[in-house]
Amino acid sequence: MRCLAPHPAGSYLSEPQGSSQCATMELGPLEGSYLELLNSDADPLCLYHIYDQMDLAGEEEIELYSEPDTDTINCDQFSRLLCDMEGDEETREAYANIAELDQYVFQDSQLEGLSKDIFKHIGPDEVIGDSMEMPAEVGQKSQKRPFPEELPADLKHWKPAEPPAVVTGSFLVGPVSNSSTLPCLPLPTLFNQEPASGRMRLEETNQMPMPSSSSSLSCLNLPEGPIQFVPTVSTVPQGLWQISGTGTGVSSIFIYHGEVPQASQVPPPSGLTVHGLPSSPDRPGSTSPFAPSATDLPSMPEPALISRANVTEHKTSPTQRQAAGEVSNKLPKWPESVEQFYRSLQDTYRAEPTGPDGILMEVDLVQARLERSSSKSLERELATPDWAERQLAQGGLAEGLLAAKEHRRPRDTQVIAMLGKAGQGKSYWAGAVSRAWACGRLPQYDFVFSVPCHCLNRPGDVYRLQDLLFSLGPRPLVAADEVFSHIVKRPDRILLILDAFEELEAQDGFLHSTCGPALAEPCSLRGLLAGLFQKKLLRGCTLLLTARPRGRLVQSLSKADALFELSGFSMEQAQAYVMRYFECSGMTEHQDRALALLRDRPFLLSHSHSPTLCQAVCQLSEALLELGEDAELPSTLTGLYVGLLGRAALNGPPGALAELAKLAWELGRRHQSTLQENQFPSADVRTWAMAKGLVQHPPGATESELAFPSFLLQCFLGALWLALSGEIKDKELPQYLALTPRKKRPYDNWLEGVPRFLTGLIFQPRARCLGALVGPSATAFADRKQKVLARYLKRLQPGTLRARQLLELLHCAHEAEEAGIWQHVVQELPARLSFLGTRLTPPDAHVLGKALEAAGQDFTLDLRSTGIDPSGLGSLVGLSCVTHFRAALSDTVALWESLRQHGETELLQAAEEKFTIEPFKAKSLKDVEDLGKLVQTQRTRSSSEDTAGELPAVRDLKKLEFALGPISGPQAFPKLVRILTAFSSLQHLDLDALSENKIGDEGVSQLSATFPQLKSLETLNLSQNSITDLGAYKLAEGLPSLAASLLRLSLYNNCICDMGAESLARVLPDMVSLRVMDVQYNKFTAAGAQQLAASLRKCPHVETLAMWTPTIPFSVQEHLQQQDSRISLR
Repeated sequence: MRCLAPHPAGSYLSEPQGSSQCATMELGPLEGSYLELLNSDADPLCLYHIYDQMDLAGEEEIELYSEPDTDTINCDQFSRLLCDMEGDEETREAYANIAELDQYVFQDSQLEGLSKDIFKHIGPDEVIGDSMEMPAEVGQKSQKRPFPEELPADLKHWKPAEPPAVVTGSFLVGPVSNSSTLPCLPLPTLFNQEPASGRMRLEETNQMPMPSSSSSLSCLNLPEGPIQFVPTVSTVPQGLWQISGTGTGVSSIFIYHGEVPQASQVPPPSGLTVHGLPSSPDRPGSTSPFAPSATDLPSMPEPALISRANVTEHKTSPTQRQAAGEVSNKLPKWPESVEQFYRSLQDTYRAEPTGPDGILMEVDLVQARLERSSSKSLERELATPDWAERQLAQGGLAEGLLAAKEHRRPRDTQVIAMLGKAGQGKSYWAGAVSRAWACGRLPQYDFVFSVPCHCLNRPGDVYRLQDLLFSLGPRPLVAADEVFSHIVKRPDRILLILDAFEELEAQDGFLHSTCGPALAEPCSLRGLLAGLFQKKLLRGCTLLLTARPRGRLVQSLSKADALFELSGFSMEQAQAYVMRYFECSGMTEHQDRALALLRDRPFLLSHSHSPTLCQAVCQLSEALLELGEDAELPSTLTGLYVGLLGRAALNGPPGALAELAKLAWELGRRHQSTLQENQFPSADVRTWAMAKGLVQHPPGATESELAFPSFLLQCFLGALWLALSGEIKDKELPQYLALTPRKKRPYDNWLEGVPRFLTGLIFQPRARCLGALVGPSATAFADRKQKVLARYLKRLQPGTLRARQLLELLHCAHEAEEAGIWQHVVQELPARLSFLGTRLTPPDAHVLGKALEAAGQDFTLDLRSTGIDPSGLGSLVGLSCVTHFRAALSDTVALWESLRQHGETELLQAAEEKFTIEPFKAKSLKDVEDLGKLVQTQRTRSSSEDTAGELPAVRDLKKLEFALGPISGPQAFPKLVRILTAFSSLQHLDLDALSENKIGDEGVSQLSATFPQLKSLETLNLSQNSITDLGAYKLAEGLPSLAASLLRLSLYNNCICDMGAESLARVLPDMVSLRVMDVQYNKFTAAGAQQLAASLRKCPHVETLAMWTPTIPFSVQEHLQQQDSRISLR
């Protein structure tokens, strides 16, 4: 590698003079700023040549030659140079100055942080052994190296390339401090194949094991003859260096960093192939920003680097690049301690969960994004795409992570977030990621560390990065310092999983902290997290977070490199899970019966899209089937959890369940789900809760730390405390339903399941609800609370609630199972229900359908941007009380196709008759394409023998807006024109957009050709579309086809001049139905205005002609208005 050494004052430095031989000249000391050193005539390469001259006894002057066969560097001199670099304080200070010079000069954005990242971790004893990383982005943007035939004929110091010449003696690379005591041992043969003639070859050598303390040492005994020196240093990026000097007779030494060719991979006769060699912007082939170009180096002519190399560039697939990276990372072999840690870590994550907890179902990963909940709110929430618009992560888990890694910025920490509601299986998924790595399905990572975030919620503790990686995971890991050093050298090969990210809300200050800790500095967890997320610790690693899609911390994830949403079970997957559960439980004889019990409760079946609730249903079914054949599941979530906890509560210590419920509520108010053993009121309560599975030791927690097994169980216990407690005032109870949030000090509803469980516990019969849990004597306050909540719910007006609150009210009324409350809610539903932009889950669709059926009136539903699944959409559309509905075009067309394939003719006919798109606004290219699919469906339907007539959605469309903007507008408009004639009832065509569609003259010409088929068109808005005189002429030609129907024509803010105004004036008398015409803000002058005014006098039917424009003198406009008052100048 190239070294730059300082020179003393008065030293002699060679300077090229344009010939093969360089004369010597005396240079004075370079004093002053670094800029003077930069602007001096000193050749950077000569900084280490002059050092060799000073130590040669008996010689006062040495001539340096640019000839590659005479200008070489002696290896002993190189070793002494390294020794003095380490031992001389003045030398180290000079090198520090050079580093500051590097920071001063190389500030180009393309090379930002390059040299610092390369040399940051390299010490004097790690010249070769330590890792050096070059950002891939720099390598991609670097200039392409020219081939020899492309070089200019007068290239400075150009000489024909020569093969690498002979090395005599020994070449030593290693720690310089004890180089005098290191033995020089021979190495074994690296290639077993005989080299071809004319090819560089390596003679046989021998190798003996070295002490572990000198693992970075490579000592070669090289006999005479041509050589190829290939050190097995895979941690250094592929590169090619040439070291030359005087005193050894060495022409040049090539040191090639990369993969060691095997016996079947010996380089071809043409020479070395260099892939992706990063270079400085103006120095092709250099791997350092310090490197001068080849034309500036007397001993390194440019062709010598490339004339023997086939420099090839090709594209590889991610899998091929990954495979290549995997091979390169196996060379050299890791130290034994690292290998042992690697194997133990794999064994830790490879263990599969046993029993029902080990049932893993493959669910879809959906690409997600966060958006503002409203224009007035800064809070972000998960965007809700339509079902057909969901972008699934193709290829599953491994390919999804690999694709995300391919798009990462070089040397930058990548943040990937997995979002999902409580109970969706995020923690199971995080465990599946770890197992996938342990089984070899994520080879892009050397190490994976999975840390539950509840282990990090310890504000008072002090930790280091080692503690985060090794001590806070599910199982503490034993790792030596050598392992940690190996890990931090390759952070881009590290995957760190932080499960349940929302648990870190107590540490939320780290996201906005001004600085992070140093690598080895102990600090609080907040500082440690700040270093990770601010990319100061393990910079370049991959952070994988799992979190709920709400809360303060989730708001910061909008800028994550990749966002995914974990979708729950489909209906088929839920039923398959039930079968697998009873198979793992050894109760295969009850599989069919359990599945029948679930199908008899559609509400619970819809909730089974949540893995946690699906497991709870299986647990209750198992307990009921053990009691007898007459078992049946409850019809509410409250009944489900009462059934699960009933027997456990009756067998516990007195008041134990109420005490546990109080703990759950207090933790929920603090946004926590873990508790300490000393928080229990007594040891008996703690022992009982642990024995019944109501609390358990979470993975990675201390012995004194406990947690509830599921978030929904904590919500149920919190609601139980509200129902039993006398500490809650009656007037405060309605706020916990979160239906009408208060403006001052609102309830944050972190325990989002509390409102439904609370109404269920309060209103369901005492004997099978509260009484079954705590006994009749403990329900003294329940009657009074029931009256308070009943009065509050019956005063609510469902028509005034927003869509999300309306759905929550329906769920609460369903859980209450109280006829009066249910009838009040469903009878007050408005006839037009819009859920636009509100996510509809399977339970939402079920309870909404039940309410619509019970209301006894007709409804119109707007289900756009709700993400409703096809089964839910079909169930709502099939209701007789739903007369019209709107949904995403793509979802509706897919539903029709599914019904047609399954032969459900009646439901298909109802879905086609009820669907409407009035009015329709195309805001994207996909909207236009979906509209085209709808028209194609109608044409296919019309050509079929068993159906006849037009689709009502196409036939009845009256208003169509086109607002795609200046980029997509011109591309999508021709597609719209091709289907426009299918809308025979179209009355309003609006082509105006705030950002201007710019369909231009070509678009107007295409549109005019459709006028004869648009017999009902009354309003045509062509404002802000860059229409010129040519477009106005084409429009005037087609307007007579609309003479009998067109009432309003707008050409506001276009580029129409006098010729265009003349064309419009000529056709104006023929437009017998036209009432309003707007040509304001165009380019015509007084002449064009006078022509329009003269034509207006022939049109008594026209009521208004708006034609103010800055190109017409105001006096002329006033004069024209005085002549005809129908001319508007506003």
